[in-house]
Amino acid sequence: MSVVDQSGVSSETLASISTPDKVESRLGTLEFTDGFPTPATVQKVYDHLDFVHGGDAVDRGFPGASLAAMHAGFLSLGVEDNDVLLFSTLMDSASLFLTANCDTVYFISFVDLSDGPMVIDVPALGPPSGILGTIDDMWFGWVTDFGLPGPDRAQGGKYLLVGPGYDGVLPDS
Repeated sequence: MSVVDQSGVSSETLASISTPDKVESRLGTLEFTDGFPTPATVQKVYDHLDFVHGGDAVDRGFPGASLAAMHAGFLSLGVEDNDVLLFSTLMDSASLFLTANCDTVYFISFVDLSDGPMVIDVPALGPPSGILGTIDDMWFGWVTDFGLPGPDRAQGGKYLLVGPGYDGVLPDS
């Protein structure tokens, strides 16, 4: 039986929009008093948020940690910043790269722009071989593509790389 109060709202409607005293959740029982969480419930939710934010920090940090480790490995082998490392074989399961494909010949460079901008001259090299190039930042954040997928469309082109905050003269070529 439905009871309607003076505002015209039925008891069923009030029950459906009211915060219950207890809610069972994946965190356990969350308790409320007059619609407000108890101190224990507040702490439980904040603890869960801390856990979720910790996982998010790991997820967001993984790409940067991967590239930092790769960079350190290159330096330990004598591959300096701005050198281009060309792999002579295809990748396989022994290759310790985060996202390498086993059907691709890779060339990789860690570009250091601390001394100023750099121009990269990409040669024209279309199908069937072609270049499928990507420039990422140190967090695997996409900057641009070059070669077949890039604005040069494998016709060759020059790409100007400028570090953050640089306000000096830009090179012509």
